[in-house]
Amino acid sequence: MNEDRPMTDIRTYRAGSLQEALALVRRDLGPTAAVLHTREVRGGLLRWLTGRRDVEIVASSGIRVPSRWSGSASPTRAPHSTGTADRQGTAPTRNRGETLPRAAPSAEPARVREPEREAVRDGGDLRRQVDQLRTLVDSLCRQSSRSSQPDMPETLFRLFTDLLDADVSEELARELVERMRSGASPDDLRDGLLLKARLTRMVEEEIGTREPILVTPGRRRVVALVGPTGVGKTTTIAKLAANFHLREHRRVGLITVDTYRIAAVEQLRTYAEIIDLPMEVVATPREMRIALDRLADLDLVLMDTAGRSPRDDVKIQELKSMLAESRADEVHLVLSAVSSVSSLKTTAGKFVEVGANALVLTKLDEAAGLGNLLPLLRTCRLPLSYLTHGQNVPDDIQGADRRALARAVLGMEAIG
Repeated sequence: MNEDRPMTDIRTYRAGSLQEALALVRRDLGPTAAVLHTREVRGGLLRWLTGRRDVEIVASSGIRVPSRWSGSASPTRAPHSTGTADRQGTAPTRNRGETLPRAAPSAEPARVREPEREAVRDGGDLRRQVDQLRTLVDSLCRQSSRSSQPDMPETLFRLFTDLLDADVSEELARELVERMRSGASPDDLRDGLLLKARLTRMVEEEIGTREPILVTPGRRRVVALVGPTGVGKTTTIAKLAANFHLREHRRVGLITVDTYRIAAVEQLRTYAEIIDLPMEVVATPREMRIALDRLADLDLVLMDTAGRSPRDDVKIQELKSMLAESRADEVHLVLSAVSSVSSLKTTAGKFVEVGANALVLTKLDEAAGLGNLLPLLRTCRLPLSYLTHGQNVPDDIQGADRRALARAVLGMEAIG
């Protein structure tokens, strides 16, 4: 064997016993290889569960270490494992020319006796843990078996999954399905089309609507749109103005109090010029009175307000004061369909306090599912007035249709 072999020629072997590990070393590195370290380790999931351990040996054919005992010393007085560090943690030792010991029944059991005693102790604890784990697994399997049983008819289960796909929360979907089951006969539960129709009617009953804005010629009506930033108030006002002026031939004027965003003012001014409408920019209550006086001879005045966070009490109060000064006949809260359930409900509750009495839902075309609207619609005190589903002016807006929205919420059809 080449004595100058690089010291990096170090290999690790693992087997079920010390004899098997030594045999692997002897086979690969030869009888003169030095054992640098041995230890017992748990090997694999099966051995971990059963408490059995493997023996791991680190050996090298390129490293030579002197022996701690003479060649005539009894092997039975060897340290804990062949060629490993002694009990004080000194370096592993062996005579340069000494070969690996033959499997000696009297020596090797003594070298692993202490780890075996530790293994017995550890194995006892491990077996108890394994027993507890098996008990837990059996319990879970029994629960899984029970839950996998058909808890509801297949037709109801399909409706349940359809609701989940439409972004209806699991809790609300289960509530709706259970309500359907409680009022259905066994024959009804086998009719999927009948159940779907009943579900649609059930959701329709959760939605409150009102008539669109009613404009009477010669009698001015002031309508304000309020809501948080980015929900589409300005675009919605442009759609309403274009429809009333171009299609219904009403005299329409615009007011904006969104002086916080120059871009919003310019956007509305652009719409006003295209549609040929008068427009006033208002920053104070006094300016509001002057603007309304200038637009006194119109049929409809649409007011665009600045976006307000429902958490900003100061700005909410400013908006409330401006609305009071305008004496708006209607205040429509504009909310985006892509908002979260919690945001929708919180915002609606806050803007009711400033005088909102109708609800406009926008961006229905951008939402992956409309199930998030159902908790709002069933609890909101504001009736729906309009739905919008795109950026096209004057298109992509329609009056609130309870049945169409119910089918859209359930994922049966799209709005628009």
